[in-house]
Amino acid sequence: MKGGTLFTVTSDQPLAQAVNTMAERDIGSVVVMDKGEITGMLTFREVILAVVKNGGMLGNTLVGSVMDDHPLTCTPDTEIDEVRRMMLGRHARYMPVLAQRTLMGVISFYDVAKAVVDGQDFENRMLKAYIRDWPVDAESDADVQKTG
Repeated sequence: MKGGTLFTVTSDQPLAQAVNTMAERDIGSVVVMDKGEITGMLTFREVILAVVKNGGMLGNTLVGSVMDDHPLTCTPDTEIDEVRRMMLGRHARYMPVLAQRTLMGVISFYDVAKAVVDGQDFENRMLKAYIRDWPVDAESDADVQKTG
């Protein structure tokens, strides 16, 4: 979801039109919506396969004939580790996020990787702060000296 705007296409749209939208907006995927329902996902992977199949041309190909009609989806409540596992399992770079049946956005593998790195950075900072501010217990120091 680049810039907070979500781009969708319909399955009966010409593939060339969808590709133009993707190129103009510098986005790697569009969600395919028909009558308010998500019916598929179109990424550059499907576009490239269609171009190769058509001898280097888009021709009159429609979005519906090349889209992934069973895209992985998640909800805003899906844990990031589960999203990562799902995306890795299917080699998916983009995943629509649905709340009930409402499209909330698209999460990219870049977003997942960034969240994991940010989370690790946060954990590292917390550990370092914890170690730096380690509580000094004078009594236990004295006990160690007596018994040691």
